[in-house]
Amino acid sequence: MPRASAALLALLLTASALVASTGPALADPEPPGDQPLPGYTISNPPVTPLEIDGQPTTVRQGVHEHAAYVLEVPANWNGELVMWAHGYRGLSYTLTPETPGFGLRRTFLEQGYAWAASSYSTNGYDVGAGVRSTRDLAEHAATLLPHRATRTYVTGVSMGGHVIGRSLEEYPGYYDGALPMCGQLGDVELFDFFVDYNLGAQALAGHDAYPYTADYQSLDVPIIKERLGLDGTLTPEGEQLRAMTVERTGGPRPGVEGAFGQWKDYLFTLPSVDDGGTLGFNIARVATNRHTRYAPNTPVDLNAEIERIDPIDRAGRNSHRLNAPARIDGRPTAPVVSLHNLGDMFVPFSLEQIYLREVKRHHRDGLVVQRAIRSAGHCEFSPTEAATAWNDLVDWVERGDRPAGDDVLDRQAVAAPDYGCAYTDPAAYGTGSRGLYARCP
Repeated sequence: MPRASAALLALLLTASALVASTGPALADPEPPGDQPLPGYTISNPPVTPLEIDGQPTTVRQGVHEHAAYVLEVPANWNGELVMWAHGYRGLSYTLTPETPGFGLRRTFLEQGYAWAASSYSTNGYDVGAGVRSTRDLAEHAATLLPHRATRTYVTGVSMGGHVIGRSLEEYPGYYDGALPMCGQLGDVELFDFFVDYNLGAQALAGHDAYPYTADYQSLDVPIIKERLGLDGTLTPEGEQLRAMTVERTGGPRPGVEGAFGQWKDYLFTLPSVDDGGTLGFNIARVATNRHTRYAPNTPVDLNAEIERIDPIDRAGRNSHRLNAPARIDGRPTAPVVSLHNLGDMFVPFSLEQIYLREVKRHHRDGLVVQRAIRSAGHCEFSPTEAATAWNDLVDWVERGDRPAGDDVLDRQAVAAPDYGCAYTDPAAYGTGSRGLYARCP
């Protein structure tokens, strides 16, 4: 059976029992909160306690409001709580929480913080579910801890950054500080970028392959890549695709051509065929390039040649309800320290720029500090980079000491050869994708 047909069959078998992110249950009544929603299963294997200062931590695990969770508390708990927001889980129906990454789990515990992480009640790209589940778990933690936390932080990665951005606006005053890392802070504009890349490549290659079919990866993409020289020497049109992608992901910046080489193939894998299910499982419905202006615009007049598409779900895109795409207005209500990989083209650096512009429009940029890390992977941070950002956030929240950051909107500054050196861990050089960058002085 073709992959698309199998996926559609699987969806049809479960869709009648699923709770859509944008509406009530389609068929079965909602089960008790200590059970997952119909169609979902839980995977929450036991988390082994850590030993902190000679004493084991206390780990609690369970299911609350249809989401699996983990809560860990050190013996010397300082009375504060850190919520961890995980990234995109794909189109699986298995709900799984995770422990904080980049060594932060141990960092939190050694500093006396309890931490908790939710699986969210649904998968797919359902930020609304992530926002609710994270808040529900923070409230539930108050019944599991000796007392309600005196401060609550929220941290996380990738789509978890989107959860964080909306959480600060949905529940003003609830979270005391936020640390999104590789965060999707541009909401629907991320999906616009996926359209830019794929339809841009099609226009430059002179090969129309939209609407996408199940054969897009196997039949169309090889033709596009060959015509643009993406597997060898770039043609002039291939160079234009690279230059356009650089512009759409944050503009000229160190290591960006190498980053394009790392991401150019993967970006073709992101389009999918709509299966008729929920918006969270078909988030591309909110994407558009109707009013996008592309640069450079030669040798092909891309602005004239590219196919223009409107959002399939215009209401879902424009809604300010707590739905799957969960728009972020740029109104943070607590200090934010954000880390982003400079060459990331899956959740591009440009999303930091989009977020800051929105924040500035609401005169809240005093609450946002952003830092560029010289790597091209998605969520490629060293423990030192993550811990430094965390410690600076805590100092800011507890003592009012606003930390320094990078200017993400100054095009000349971003293009400087040493951009990102200020907060990149020199000891991590040579690992992962960091060889794409010159060693910092």
